[in-house]
Amino acid sequence: MELTCIVCPRGCTITYDVVDGEAVNIQGNTCPRGKTYTETEVKAPTRMVTSTIPIEGGVYHQIPVITSAPIPKGAIFEVMDIIHNTSVKAPINVGDVIIENVANTGIDILAARTMK
Repeated sequence: MELTCIVCPRGCTITYDVVDGEAVNIQGNTCPRGKTYTETEVKAPTRMVTSTIPIEGGVYHQIPVITSAPIPKGAIFEVMDIIHNTSVKAPINVGDVIIENVANTGIDILAARTMK
């Protein structure tokens, strides 16, 4: 099998085999992070999610948000639905929890900017 590593800008093409749900014979990575990425991508792929949420009374009409940690890849659409159905009121500080335990992932949605 083959994938492109997204950990750094190099974008290594990594080849691997899957045996009993594990990545083996990993080749093509130019750093150790590529091996770790491949192993994670096969077992339990995750992604950071960034988006925006409408904010009332802020300098701008939207505030950027980000997950506090990577979420399971399969939960992205549910998380985005929740984000798109959320709005907040100013003031908001960077790092404030906007949505707690989004989609029962144990991960929060955080403000990525202060908005007075």
